[in-house]
Amino acid sequence: MRHWPLLALRLTTPRLELRLPGLDDLDALADRAAEGVHDPGEMPFGEPWTDAPPHERARSTVQIHFRQWGTWSPDDWSCSFVTVWEGQVVGVQEMRAHDFAVTREVATGSWLGRRFQGRGIGTEMRAAVLHLAFTGLGARYATSSAFVDNTKSLAISRRLGYREDGLAVEKRRGEAALQQRLRLSRDEWTTPDGFEIHGLEPCLPLFGASDGITDAGEAP
Repeated sequence: MRHWPLLALRLTTPRLELRLPGLDDLDALADRAAEGVHDPGEMPFGEPWTDAPPHERARSTVQIHFRQWGTWSPDDWSCSFVTVWEGQVVGVQEMRAHDFAVTREVATGSWLGRRFQGRGIGTEMRAAVLHLAFTGLGARYATSSAFVDNTKSLAISRRLGYREDGLAVEKRRGEAALQQRLRLSRDEWTTPDGFEIHGLEPCLPLFGASDGITDAGEAP
């Protein structure tokens, strides 16, 4: 689509493909949300969207993508890729930024269908968007955060080289909960072998990154 080139943007790794979802992808992603993302006794998200009944989780999963596309601007964007493993949509990897042209900083968030966890997919899909951020868009920093009891997310961040960047208190299910902030600089990042970016160049203005470093990481 000439006027929305993001639909052709893809990230590939040795096992995964990340892409903006089509309608069939959104249906599959909604199924993953309905099936479950985490133990009901836990809550890894500040906005407890997974407390809703399965059909509401499915519908809100579709709607968030429509909202992100409809409000996208180069100064304020959220790019949510579906993650595809062995031909199945298994989760979402988001990257977002405000005033990226000035700050050169992105933040990430993700979720993975519960039955696909424990296979290293979460680490690999986060690494894919870090490759996009640092190599493709020329970001200087990537940030993340997780509640201190979200050991899986924190382990992924530490595995990828993030450093602790202070604590914050956030509301979770109506109560105060401690959140760990994390930060990774481009100087501390090395892309693993086999990670590629496809179709990025026409998307750069939409990211506020018209001078991105595409020659270092884009495949035909």
